[in-house]
Amino acid sequence: MISNRFSRRIACAAAFATALPMLAMAGDHAQPRMQDALEALQAARDKLAAAAPDKAGHRVVALKLVDQALAQVRLGIQAGSTR
Repeated sequence: MISNRFSRRIACAAAFATALPMLAMAGDHAQPRMQDALEALQAARDKLAAAAPDKAGHRVVALKLVDQALAQVRLGIQAGSTR
């Protein structure tokens, strides 16, 4: 059985990945918050990758969602730098 804490983390990662395109449009040209988000997501990915793999497949799903979020943040940074 999955802990509520782990389930909440997966839900938060999914919500964050979904909201990133909107956040990217609202940023300024320097984009320090987007850079901070990129670093935080990378740190979260590193911790997920180092976690024990016996999570009924949820760790793998969380890794994929974080990878999607990282890609969206990078695209948002690129889009913001072309303004």
